[in-house]
Amino acid sequence: MKINSRKSFICAIKSTKLSIKEHLFIKKHRPWGIILFQRNIKNIDQAKILTSSIRKLFDDPYYPILIDEEGGRVSRLKKIVDNSIFSGKFFGDLYKKNIKKFNLYYKIYVDQISYVLNLIGANINTVPILDLRRNSSHNIIGDRAYSNNKKIISKIGNISINLFHQNRIGTVIKHVPGHGLAKQDSHLNLPYINKKLRFLEKNDFYIFKNKKSIFAMTAHIVFKPIDKNNCITHSKIGIKYIRNNIGFRNLIISDDISMKALQYSFNENVKKAYKAGCNLVLHCNGNLIEMNKLAAIAPKIDRFIIKKTSEFYKLLS
Repeated sequence: MKINSRKSFICAIKSTKLSIKEHLFIKKHRPWGIILFQRNIKNIDQAKILTSSIRKLFDDPYYPILIDEEGGRVSRLKKIVDNSIFSGKFFGDLYKKNIKKFNLYYKIYVDQISYVLNLIGANINTVPILDLRRNSSHNIIGDRAYSNNKKIISKIGNISINLFHQNRIGTVIKHVPGHGLAKQDSHLNLPYINKKLRFLEKNDFYIFKNKKSIFAMTAHIVFKPIDKNNCITHSKIGIKYIRNNIGFRNLIISDDISMKALQYSFNENVKKAYKAGCNLVLHCNGNLIEMNKLAAIAPKIDRFIIKKTSEFYKLLS
């Protein structure tokens, strides 16, 4: 089980099993991890066969396989379990109304998701979403966010990380340093935030501090007080700010590098993410042409990624 030969990117596949081309791609380029979507999951048995076939290529029982199971309208497990009512807002409202009831319900919810993830072979869930909800912003976040109260989000975030870790599931805090002010959907356009830094630090950025998650995901957003020319994913200053001011010292994953907020060529978007300081670049659409471009640019994982991956493996053992 050699992890040091892997490359510093995460990619997806098109369907419910590996195609011959995908098999060869993964075997040749050895991505750090694979992310699953609803298109990849038909039922528990099929999903387990898929994840086992991926891990067999690496001879690694802990090989990172991610999934985006937030609950509510972002659920990849719909064909296995219905989490549609369990949005972030559902739990944020419950926390505000009755903390004891929240603690009971939320633990049952996380235990249920963790159980299914362990069954299908996924070991990282890209939660919690720590964005601060605002009614005036684009609804791409909306009810995915726990609350419009920064302290409630921060507390639920800590509980979420701890519960998933207890169940041997890694977490990804997102979208650092905050997506809640965006008035555009970063899947389609590049949002710009022009609030004063002091305001951001007291509100949106505050939520991401002191989080024990091993992974964080960037926001494709320009925060003008930090870097007026580059979105966080492409910003050396922005990534340095996340490290030094917010204090996140673990692995930083880019949001999906194929999103339309990133306005350069595909290759340039990838290069700029690495140059800015993203440890791992995420690619989600399963397009093999783009995946080959990404693999050609992606460096092998460095000592820092190896160290943090080992910490993640300890969590799983």
